[in-house]
Amino acid sequence: MPVLRSTTLITAPPRTVAGVLRDVDVLAAALGRYGHRLGAPARWLGPEDEVRIRLRPGVSLRVRVEAVSPAGVRVTWRGGAHAVTLAPVDGGTRMVGEVRWSGPVPHGQVRRLLSARAAAVTSAAEALVAARAVVATALVRDRSVLAAQRTRPPALAGLWELPGGRVEEGESDADAVVRECREELGTEVVVDGRLATDLRIDAGVLRVHTAHLADGGPEPRALEHSGLRWVTAAEVPGVDWVPADRAVVADLVDLLRP
Repeated sequence: MPVLRSTTLITAPPRTVAGVLRDVDVLAAALGRYGHRLGAPARWLGPEDEVRIRLRPGVSLRVRVEAVSPAGVRVTWRGGAHAVTLAPVDGGTRMVGEVRWSGPVPHGQVRRLLSARAAAVTSAAEALVAARAVVATALVRDRSVLAAQRTRPPALAGLWELPGGRVEEGESDADAVVRECREELGTEVVVDGRLATDLRIDAGVLRVHTAHLADGGPEPRALEHSGLRWVTAAEVPGVDWVPADRAVVADLVDLLRP
């Protein structure tokens, strides 16, 4: 079974690189460079998603996503596997990829695809470092996470999201989480850490943080949403999330499990 390995240094943190690795638009652009096509169920890939890749001339692969995390990504298909591991280094991330496969795909074609993907991921990840940041808050209480129902824009009205918003100039991510929860929910929160990967969105880069209610703080209220609900791990997959938050469903489930 042929094996190809590659190492790329990227001037961006591992969470950002991992988010770009799961971005279908970036992968589709890399494949399209050689006339290949990609079919995927969502903009951002998550565990258990299946992707169809049609390679020229006439080779079709059904690829299954096995794992996605800030440490890397792993996908498999009949007769092959591709694992990418990410490690922090001074100034950025070391991305190490390994592909093992059997079947009709020539060695040279695999090498070209890996090179195109590495270039696309590097460009997108490094651009995100300077992008406008948006925060989302996984606010947890009693093994449940708070979901808020959007009222706008029309395309997202009625869908559910993790509360949050833009990070203002000179403001840290954590300060933005506290401010947004105060403005949207009328409550005070304490930020605990980060969740999942960064996500490349139209407004810039989305970063998901975990938080809990501050002691003595008021009960959250829907000041800018049409409703609020506390969602358990079992209920999370069935919520009609906005697309970006649907990308972190598996991470939310893991967060809420005992």
